[in-house]
Amino acid sequence: MRTQVAIVGSGPAGLLLGALLGKAGIDTVILERKSKDYVLSRIRAGVLEQGTVDMLAEVGVDARLHAEGLVHEGFAVGFANRRLRIDLKDLTGKAVTVYGQTEVTRDLMAAREAAGLTTVYEADHVALHGFDGASPRVTWTKDGRTHELACDFIAGCDGFHGVSRASVPVGKLRTFERVYPFGWLGILADVPPCSHELIYAGHDRGFALCSMRSKTRSRYYIQCGAEEDVAAWPDGRFWEELRARLDPEAASHVVTGPSIEKSIAPLRSFVAEPLRFGRLFLAGDAAHIVPPTGAKGLNLAASDVHYLAEAFREHYGAGSGDALDAYSARALARIWKAERFSWWMTSLLHRFSDQNTFDRRMQEAEFIYLEDSRAARTALAENYVGLPF
Repeated sequence: MRTQVAIVGSGPAGLLLGALLGKAGIDTVILERKSKDYVLSRIRAGVLEQGTVDMLAEVGVDARLHAEGLVHEGFAVGFANRRLRIDLKDLTGKAVTVYGQTEVTRDLMAAREAAGLTTVYEADHVALHGFDGASPRVTWTKDGRTHELACDFIAGCDGFHGVSRASVPVGKLRTFERVYPFGWLGILADVPPCSHELIYAGHDRGFALCSMRSKTRSRYYIQCGAEEDVAAWPDGRFWEELRARLDPEAASHVVTGPSIEKSIAPLRSFVAEPLRFGRLFLAGDAAHIVPPTGAKGLNLAASDVHYLAEAFREHYGAGSGDALDAYSARALARIWKAERFSWWMTSLLHRFSDQNTFDRRMQEAEFIYLEDSRAARTALAENYVGLPF
């Protein structure tokens, strides 16, 4: 087999890159280690920046998003039983759209299948070869046979634990990481959300987030120990703890019901530099991880894809490699800004095990500054809706 760009990973980053390149007439093959059903079973974030929405519209997969997505012109930040609304529309003129990452993946998959483009699922033992020279290739096994794909370039969009970043030679990659001493216990339930907009709440008992997937399906999170067992959190205990961390009005509107999914997600900040190694390019979670507090994960992957697709289009259209050479620096400039924002939101709203009374007062002072300063709220809003590509 031969293609122009081999894409490793069929999450939103890989699928969106494939869609953008396909629209430009650039041939791609996507290789995915897991099954299609497994990929669609992963529960992920659901807050889309306008730039991400625009990219989905560009590749023609926005019909269901606009029919079912919820446009939010604000969100709330809570602290010590007080709540402050951040008016995104007033402060920035922009909004965000709540639409689950699983649905984004489903829409992109359907569009790729309808276009007759190749995706290989359950590709085992994927290996990258020759990306430091002029003739890269990818090998894998499936149904007991070994397969090989020759290509011009490889796009590593296979996540934090994928083969792409792990294939970079030792000493060529620099990583920056912070692992947080807590996780998020999240549940999905078919109950109406307690608020029509998201609530990010900081409390003495720990962080809580009130989110949703639709007007009838809610997604709630609470901060918990990184090593806690989901089995120790029956639904009744979760609902009681959630209410305890919210302001009285929000708590009174929480509708309880049986969870249809429950899991604990660890939190980390991570960046790899650079993002190019010969003809291998990293994008999405293969390149960086952000804690979900700032709703940047999927959106940051989309901005990587924007820069990378633009570079491939310039290479194949104009014969110039300038954008490919600039990809890593351009993407990393935006990545580090998103990392800072996600770290700041996490630091503001969570309780840390080594936190003292001074640290807690600093969190309170930061919240009061947000209350008192339109400039501070504008900075928060600008980052939340997404900085320009």
